[in-house]
Parts: sequence; C-alpha cells; structure tokens
Amino acid sequence: MGTIERRERDKRKMQELVLKAAMKLFLKEGFEKVTIRRIAEEIEYSPATIYLYFKDKDDILYALHEKGFEELYSRQQKVLPIKDPLIRLKKHAQAYISFALEMREYYDLMFIMRAPSKKIKESDEWSVGKRSYELLKENIVQCMDAGYLVKEDPEVVTFSFWAHVHGMVSLIIRERCVMFPEEQLENIVEGALDYSLRHIAIKKK
Repeated sequence: MGTIERRERDKRKMQELVLKAAMKLFLKEGFEKVTIRRIAEEIEYSPATIYLYFKDKDDILYALHEKGFEELYSRQQKVLPIKDPLIRLKKHAQAYISFALEMREYYDLMFIMRAPSKKIKESDEWSVGKRSYELLKENIVQCMDAGYLVKEDPEVVTFSFWAHVHGMVSLIIRERCVMFPEEQLENIVEGALDYSLRHIAIKKK
C-alpha cells in the first residue's frame, strides 16, 4: 500500500470514528445540544483534529444524513427484481417504512430536521436524495405504463405517494400517534398503505 492509499485509509477511519461518536452523542443528548468539543471529548482528540475532517457540526450532520441515504437506497434496490410494478410499489413503500421505523434517528435527520438543509442548499444537486426519489418515480411510471395508475404528471403522483408514506412514519417518529396502542401501529400503517393503493390503482379487467 502506497503513502497516498494509506493516508486515504486513515482519513476514512478517522471520519468513521467521528461519525460513530457523533451519532452516539446525538442519540444520547440530542442533536442540538452536542458540540464539536463534546464529540472531540468522546473520541479523546482535540476539536482542532475534527476540523481537519469536517468543517463544522452541519458538515457532520450532513455526512450522517448521507449514510442514512445509502442504507435507504440499499433497501430500495432489493425490491427492484419484483416484476409486477404494483406489487413492487407496495414493497417499495414497505422498505421505506421499515427503514424509517427501524432507523428513526437517521430518518429524522434525513427528512425532518432542518439542519442538513443548509448543506443541501449549498450543493448544486442533492444526489443522495434524488436517486432514491428517482427509483420511486420510475416505479410509479411503470405502474402507469402497465395500466395500474391513471397516466398523470409522474412528478405529482410520485410526490403525492411519497408524502402519504412520509406523513405516516413522521407522525409515529414524532410520537403523534398516542391514540393508538403501540402494538396496533404496525397493522394500522399496513392497512393505511393497502387502503391508499386500493384507491389509486385502476381495477384492471
């Protein structure tokens, strides 16, 4: 291994160390309360060392947000082999829901917290978010082509479907579903998803 490769490997290891410590502290103390100094204390380095790898706390938040999108994208890809686009669309939504409810803190950071939006606006393109959205849109288009959905503006239909699923999981993550017993939530979400698909899908003859 050459010097450049070794430096790059060491850089990645240090970045992972910082991100792991940051997420641990975020979960324990809350995103807003954790500082660069606090993260430095956790890994027993100086704050100056962290600034060699991340510009500020927003930069760390954005890196964690990207890790979350990598996991979401990986789960989305697992449903791609399903040939029937309507069945795939349901599995697509289920993959999204399971990710959100199993990795709630990442989902909060990716889709609910405002902090990463600063970095997103600074970038020319939100590539990690866009590719997940494009997978969903392609699935929607294939449902239209197969006659399962009325052919309308794919952007409108995709956004509407995404907003519906996002709304359900956001209400759960932010603990706004206290009217339902915890053990019933999974069935309610599944039922709501089935309900929406039944009412947007065309009954093929």
